[in-house]
Amino acid sequence: MEGNRMKANWQAFLSERDKEHDKLWGKKALAGFGEKPALVLIDIYYSVLGLRREPIFESMKLWPSSTGLEGWAAVDRTAILLAAARDSGIPVIHVKGMEGITPWMRSRRKKNPAMTEELRKKGMEIVEEVKPLPGELVIEKSAPSAFHGTPLLFQLIALGVDTVICAGETTSGCVRASVVDGATYRFKMGVVDECCFDRTEASHHMNLYDMHQKYADVVDLDYAVDYFGKVAARRAVTI
Repeated sequence: MEGNRMKANWQAFLSERDKEHDKLWGKKALAGFGEKPALVLIDIYYSVLGLRREPIFESMKLWPSSTGLEGWAAVDRTAILLAAARDSGIPVIHVKGMEGITPWMRSRRKKNPAMTEELRKKGMEIVEEVKPLPGELVIEKSAPSAFHGTPLLFQLIALGVDTVICAGETTSGCVRASVVDGATYRFKMGVVDECCFDRTEASHHMNLYDMHQKYADVVDLDYAVDYFGKVAARRAVTI
């Protein structure tokens, strides 16, 4: 696609030296997406958001891995992205941690006696706002990357996908690991800024910056929605 919709929110976290270096070396335009995208939503479950919408430090009292209100704001924007993908006939794949294997969940449970088994199981559920529809693929993983040890690669190949658009959490963890692996497999990778979230602002913005420079195009929500619509329109012309 034409144009340049790079995000600049990371500028606040760059040193003056970094800013000068970015002028010389930094990415000047989007690499571009292909004609057969898929939307991959990564780890959008209750344990990283909480069952109620609360500020992060309040939410952390029960859910130590919470991302707070910023996480919920990203979920609301992801719901818009998801609706656009579905309306455009873009394949949607949901990826989540494998229940009972996620080591940080086990350690957090031991430290917090209020975390009952019932709550723990609820915490591993994909949130209602972006829950899978019947027929949408849900993949469980036991490592940060959505690709590592899962059938994601084979599903994308079977669908003929050339572009993977990512959203979810955490920007610095599972999203980044998935983006790096996707780029390694030679997919065109996209990351939707407002639809990713993390526990710390610096980690979120600096990892967006780093992914954008090396592995993906970081775009805003409007750009991604427009991209899905244009793909659908071109497909309709060729049918």
